[in-house]
Amino acid sequence: MSKNEQPIIVGLDIGTTKVVAIAGRKNEFGKVEILGYGRADSAGVSHGVVMNIEKCIRSIEQAIERCILSNPNLEIKEVYVGIAGQHIKSLQTRGDRVRTNVESEICKDDIDLLVSDQYKTYIPAGDQIIDIIPQDFTVDSTAYVVDPIGMSGVKIGANFHIITGDRNAIRNIKRCVDKSKLVTRDLVLQPLASAAAVMNDEDLEAGVAIVDIGGGTTDMAVFYDGILKHTAVIPYAGVNITNDIRNGLGVLRAQAEQMKVQFGTALADEANSNAYITIPGLRGLPPKEISVKNLAHIIQARMQEILDYVVYHLKQIDLDKRLYGGIILTGGGAQLKHITQLTEFVTGLGARIGYPNEHLAGGHVESLMNPMYSTCIGLILRGYHDFENGRMRFAGEGGNYMHVTEAELKPAVAEMLEAEQPQQTEEEMQAAPTHEEEVERASQKMRKRNENVKRLFDGLKGKFMKMFEDVEDQEIN
Repeated sequence: MSKNEQPIIVGLDIGTTKVVAIAGRKNEFGKVEILGYGRADSAGVSHGVVMNIEKCIRSIEQAIERCILSNPNLEIKEVYVGIAGQHIKSLQTRGDRVRTNVESEICKDDIDLLVSDQYKTYIPAGDQIIDIIPQDFTVDSTAYVVDPIGMSGVKIGANFHIITGDRNAIRNIKRCVDKSKLVTRDLVLQPLASAAAVMNDEDLEAGVAIVDIGGGTTDMAVFYDGILKHTAVIPYAGVNITNDIRNGLGVLRAQAEQMKVQFGTALADEANSNAYITIPGLRGLPPKEISVKNLAHIIQARMQEILDYVVYHLKQIDLDKRLYGGIILTGGGAQLKHITQLTEFVTGLGARIGYPNEHLAGGHVESLMNPMYSTCIGLILRGYHDFENGRMRFAGEGGNYMHVTEAELKPAVAEMLEAEQPQQTEEEMQAAPTHEEEVERASQKMRKRNENVKRLFDGLKGKFMKMFEDVEDQEIN
């Protein structure tokens, strides 16, 4: 398939603090190249749930407008939308089906029928099924089959992870997207989208917990033996830390947010006890001196509570000691200083920051290789999974469209991200492999990677901030 036949996928991450829209298309190496990027402050959303339709619509429209502004030749009609919120629940079920034509091989239609049967599962009134995720299959007496397609058998069964959400909360998200003159291609659980963006093959095999610390919620997805074992939404995240700072130190919300980002650390022991932050007084009141150590104690208390929830969920599925891949932290909250050390201390597992660079092309999108964009990049990958499995039409048939080639538009996107774009030195350019070498190398790697990504998504249906030196007395303007 030629590059021009690849569709343009747009991921829309509607969060509590930000709304992000990213348009991408795969290149000849199977990497996603960013064609447009837009971000707007979120309004009308609290803890992942839409509370004000009109404000949320304006935020979505601003993000889409800025995405198109970065690439004026882009037409955006369809989006993949992430969903989270404390109304999200999950349950385990088991399904079996006797095949009518036992002489033929097991095909994708057999799997689809088995999955569709699970929509009859009883769920509480007012809830709606978001996703049905097969975990492992059984063919006759053969258990723990990862991919039964091509096998022979009379009876096929599977264990399923079913994700549900409040029907009205789902409708409100769709209504906001519809009123923004967009079509929702699919709703994808945010921790699953983030997982696809930051995980690699080794993580899936070793067993990992993806912890996406967002603005309003902390989303969690646990994988073990290559299977999704558990999902959860913890109703505490960055907004709660900001509110704790605001109430604990008696400052404005904007000042609390700025202090968290600029001076915050998740480990109070690592904070400089001699450093102070000067806050201007309100309406003629004298300035206020804030101890960086006190700020760190407030942040650590809330982060420790969030991580206690993570440990609780891991104990529920008896994986608190068996995740050899440890914990992968992603989302905007993962940029907090010393967050990995606190995570390792509380959970007893190894921890690292997850960047969405597994599937991203380099160049002008370096600034998007940031934990806060993991969900959005994962939504684009979900769209490509649909396309590669025949569930999505080609570009130009009613979907998103771009008038000119991507090469002509790189300068436009690059200009929008100019401040964060790293420059390549002449020596690096000379040392870079030739086009033929890249094609050969990428083709070998991508065969295996695409297989694993497909398997992951078939089961699945969001740069670490610069480490500050010891701060001196500074004033927030």
